[in-house]
Amino acid sequence: MTDSDLLDAGQQQLWNTWMRAHRLLVREVDRRLQAEFGISKAEFSVLVTLLHAPGQQLRVQELADSLGWEKSRVSHQLTRVENRGFVVRAEGGASGRRTGIGLARKGRRLAEQALHGHARAIRECFFDPLTPEQAGAILSWSEQLIDRVESPPAEQP
Repeated sequence: MTDSDLLDAGQQQLWNTWMRAHRLLVREVDRRLQAEFGISKAEFSVLVTLLHAPGQQLRVQELADSLGWEKSRVSHQLTRVENRGFVVRAEGGASGRRTGIGLARKGRRLAEQALHGHARAIRECFFDPLTPEQAGAILSWSEQLIDRVESPPAEQP
């Protein structure tokens, strides 16, 4: 390892500032969800994913895949939202095993309301202060980053 492996002062400042801004933005949006709707970001994610699912119902593994979470984390969140009356588990199959999860009426109403509050928080905290040029630069940079990280490395001849 050499000193050239390290970030220079400007790079370090940019990285630290960007990371702090991201943490503060996420924390503020989450705080507003909790204050206005009484739900966590994880609960919101479960409810909104189900809201957008065909028939507002998914199998537990499909929900885990949609959220990019481990099945155990999904199970924990499902227990929380089920205890609050936001979702119902659907039983199916010959064994009567619980195979699906769907939105209860109460969960559907909450998800629809929270979507509006979530969008409002994002708009106020993130979009309103941006100029169109800044928004375009962030979008372009983000797309480039996603492509670099998600694309498999090119094979060496």
